[in-house]
Amino acid sequence: MDKSIFEHSNVFRFPEKVEYSSEGIISKRVIDRPVGTVTLFSFDQGQRLSTHSAPYDAMLQVIEGTAEVIINEMPFVLTVGEAIIMPAGIPHAVNAPEKFKMVLTMIKG
Repeated sequence: MDKSIFEHSNVFRFPEKVEYSSEGIISKRVIDRPVGTVTLFSFDQGQRLSTHSAPYDAMLQVIEGTAEVIINEMPFVLTVGEAIIMPAGIPHAVNAPEKFKMVLTMIKG
């Protein structure tokens, strides 16, 4: 069963596939499989994902704007085209100092 919200074999640009929500965060599943997920996010300025951990490594790629990622209390500022891997079991958070969009890829294993 296909759990993707995106059609196969079609060219697209990630930033065009999600809008911003005033004072909100939007997420859209690009691919959702038992072995992992790819999720597209938009964050309005000032929004955040509070500190949490995940059972699997996750790769965050910024596709628009600037994001602050905190991993194990260490802050990282990422801009368009940059990515970071958030390791499994380590606390991390995501903050939006300005509006930004990202792609989060998680491979389970």
